[in-house]
Amino acid sequence: MTPTIQAIGIANGGGDCPGLNAVIRGAVRGAILGHGWRVVGILDGFDGLIWPERTTPLTVESIAGILPRGGTILGTRSRGDPFHHPTDAGSKVTHDDFQICRQTMDKLQVDALIVIGGDGTQTIARDLGRRGIPVVGVPKTIDNDLSATEVTFGFDTALHVATDSIDRLHTTAESHGRVMVIEVMGRDAGWIALHSGIAGGADVILIPEIPFTIETICERLRERAATGRKFSIVVVAEGVKLPPNDPFGKPFPKPRPGQVGILVGEAIHESLKQDVRTTVLGHIQRGGSPSPFDRILATRFGVEAVELVARGEFGRMVCLRAGEIESVPLDDAVGEVRLVDPKGSMVRTARAVGITFGDVA
Repeated sequence: MTPTIQAIGIANGGGDCPGLNAVIRGAVRGAILGHGWRVVGILDGFDGLIWPERTTPLTVESIAGILPRGGTILGTRSRGDPFHHPTDAGSKVTHDDFQICRQTMDKLQVDALIVIGGDGTQTIARDLGRRGIPVVGVPKTIDNDLSATEVTFGFDTALHVATDSIDRLHTTAESHGRVMVIEVMGRDAGWIALHSGIAGGADVILIPEIPFTIETICERLRERAATGRKFSIVVVAEGVKLPPNDPFGKPFPKPRPGQVGILVGEAIHESLKQDVRTTVLGHIQRGGSPSPFDRILATRFGVEAVELVARGEFGRMVCLRAGEIESVPLDDAVGEVRLVDPKGSMVRTARAVGITFGDVA
């Protein structure tokens, strides 16, 4: 039986991402123009489900112009979890605030939720659904590492930023005869590093899925130098696993966020005695206007999420498969990271054009 829906809430969690506003816009316009529903924006991740004052009405007029905007008009939290909510600011003591969330939805007269986010956020969405809240998920991560969808919005934009940066580093690297190390995002999976490295003509790509040694990297760079190519480009995913020791037997320190590329660059410099510069892109990849591909994919996700609500297909997440928007149970959408296959076609293509992954292939 199709449920009677009069109002929906939209929340996003985790890091910001190009295309979030496009999802919100697609969902708001689909809900209002297609079904005549009222839409409530849940502000600052799931905090708006705990404090009703952190909500805002969303209308066709209020979301005008947000399609090309980066970030999210709703705000977000990287560690907001209503099932483990800190009792006080900075406290390690947490409380299960589910009943407060339920009461907030009743107070706002919201019948269902659309939750936009990555693995952690979708896990919370799944648990909300298990406890009786009608919920639909929309996948979001620039890392492109959710197993249930072929592509996530935000990845294409991040890829453009990373590739453009590699292109710019190429010219200055060649001018000065330097090794340029560029660290890109990719905590668990190396999709951004792999794609941007191929697109940008990198000489070395380091990803979490393939162990490497500094010696193997330097051997490749020496080969380039011996043929007269004095500069090289090394692309490093932020989540790579450093070898136990550097080339001189000294243990690598545990890197802080944004430090792994610097450590790799310093080790190459010490080994080759060559000028090395490191660029850490960091949150530059998250910011700015989404690409046309991401705007379209995000809009399709937002519209289909509304249609899932209209059909009463709760506890599911929209996804892209073979170019079509489909959906999968949230139980199947979380807990498994989509990793780069070290023997897959993308890695084989990279090796075929002379890119090394710092391993002994």
